[in-house]
Amino acid sequence: MNARDMRRLVARYRVEDGAGFSLAARDPADTGGLDLGKSEAAALLREGIERLARDQDMLYAQDRWAVLCLFQAMDAAGKDSAIKHVFSGVNPQGCQVTSFKAPGPVELDHDFLWRHAAALPARGRIGIHNRSWYEEVLVVRVHPELLERQRLPPRLVTERIWQERLEDIAAFERYLARQGVVVLKFFLHLSKEEQRRRFLRRIEEPEKNWKFEARDVAERRHWDAYQAAYEAAIRATAAPHAPWFVVPADRKWFTHLIVAGALAQAMEALDLHYPRMGEAQRAALERARRELEEEPGQ
Repeated sequence: MNARDMRRLVARYRVEDGAGFSLAARDPADTGGLDLGKSEAAALLREGIERLARDQDMLYAQDRWAVLCLFQAMDAAGKDSAIKHVFSGVNPQGCQVTSFKAPGPVELDHDFLWRHAAALPARGRIGIHNRSWYEEVLVVRVHPELLERQRLPPRLVTERIWQERLEDIAAFERYLARQGVVVLKFFLHLSKEEQRRRFLRRIEEPEKNWKFEARDVAERRHWDAYQAAYEAAIRATAAPHAPWFVVPADRKWFTHLIVAGALAQAMEALDLHYPRMGEAQRAALERARRELEEEPGQ
């Protein structure tokens, strides 16, 4: 697959304008017309990882842009797997992964964006957030009783709170984009039947038992509410400067391919390059070279 074909493929799943977006219209089992064997898919992914490693090196050296990847999904959709495989070739010095669990007492004493802002990547680095500020309009929206733990003044908890939070998120992401942070949001779109199969494998295979929690099935009972919440979030926050990628997740090899392709394309659009030397710097390098060459015994 050439670069143009990959761009077209990734574009199928990129959402920059949420108006009229329908999650039900997206097929979680879609593979974009590709029918690849395991070795073919692995070879394509390696190409994407190699491009990512090259661009990450320049991103780190140039020290101007930061890249922030947000991963959201239903349980068992493969967030951990996507992060593990897609970022397997990057330099750990220029990458940071943060997994967000339920907020604790200190976090609940702050605004809902506080803990996420504290984990933003510095310039030159790639930040990966396994779950993100969107949990505040997903799990909290599905379980509004969680709002009581957030100690908000009662007058602020109105019927518009979810729309207000989405407005705040959209404004924050616009702010980040204006500060040189490239925001890429990945929703790994899993079907309910595939989730059921993956849950059963976690139960049946001893080495996967640790991945399963009883609450996973309890959350599954709220499937329709979560789908509605995801659709509302994508509609309200999709933008050219902070796009969503609604990635089919029933086939993990395809999920990895699209995530790697989207990230590589975003970084290639940044005009990354190694720092260019000025006259004074080149002269200093030449002096250093001569001194090293003229050391006694050389």
